[in-house]
Amino acid sequence: TRTKSLQGLRRLLFGSTFQIFSYEWKKSYFRYHDPYTDLAYALETDKVRYISHFIKKEILLFKLGKEIHLDLCEISQTEQEKALASALAGILWKAGEGQKATVCLVTNDTYFTPSIDYKVDHFTEKVREAMFLKDSSKHTHDPMFHGVILFLYSLLFSRTFERLQKDLDFTTAHLLQCRLGDFICRQAILNLILTGRASPHVFNGFQKIDTEGSVQKLSHGVLSRSDVGYLHWSKEEVEHYSLLQVGSMLKTPKLPIWLCDINGTYSVLFSTNRLLLSDWKMEHLFDLYFYNAQPSQKTTVHLTIDTHSHHWEEKQSDTDNDLEKRFPSIEMAIRTKWEGAVINWNGMVPF
Repeated sequence: TRTKSLQGLRRLLFGSTFQIFSYEWKKSYFRYHDPYTDLAYALETDKVRYISHFIKKEILLFKLGKEIHLDLCEISQTEQEKALASALAGILWKAGEGQKATVCLVTNDTYFTPSIDYKVDHFTEKVREAMFLKDSSKHTHDPMFHGVILFLYSLLFSRTFERLQKDLDFTTAHLLQCRLGDFICRQAILNLILTGRASPHVFNGFQKIDTEGSVQKLSHGVLSRSDVGYLHWSKEEVEHYSLLQVGSMLKTPKLPIWLCDINGTYSVLFSTNRLLLSDWKMEHLFDLYFYNAQPSQKTTVHLTIDTHSHHWEEKQSDTDNDLEKRFPSIEMAIRTKWEGAVINWNGMVPF
């Protein structure tokens, strides 16, 4: 039974039992920036940049519950650890539909003998599932314990294979895809983290798609508003007139925090004003903060958004291609949510 379970896990992730995670994946774990610094709320790890949005959510909720003005520099190591445990637990609990969360740990024992059609990675074979998180959360930020892969396994086991098969549709057979020699997460994993459901698409609800032979099949989108939202912008897609259209369920989350996929790079956009999305008057003039986790960015970018000034739209004939040449991609991503907004970088050179 366990052999079939781990083989099923491999097929669900890679589409075959012969693929294994790369060295880059194996060495990835949850690592914060130093406490009491401008980026203390953020994770450094490339593979889990989108997880940091949930950690940021926990920190924002914790800090905003205590004070009116939030100082992101005043985050201690204890707060970082609590936010990490709370964020991971919340994601797993939502994936398990509030009924059960499974946490995977690495042991010294090998739990099954692989078959001939299974490639050994000397890691997955030693994974066991547990039903607790308080003590096991230390494994996710220890470089010796393959923290990112463990969390991914925990996420899938919490959701269960049966639910995952129902979440997916004919467009997505497995959850990871190979790009430039490494595996990256498909949209279904991002949506599983964001919403608790591994829907492969970002539009609202379901859509009927015509396939070969004029047979209609259902594509699965997002069914409910998430706590953390999602914005998308791709210069390449715009040039090919195929920009992915994100639905309102993800564009308008319950909290003003967005995972941004901008030209294939993940970043975070957030507001410290919890009322931003619940009071329309707040959206006239407001502040957003941006962090893209690139080594060159040493401080959080402070942006001021003005949705009532329309000089940005002076040239009505401008196409998206023309606008992309004149405005940074982050601004174009923001305008997918607030059309025609004017963005002030508050003295920083736009990038």
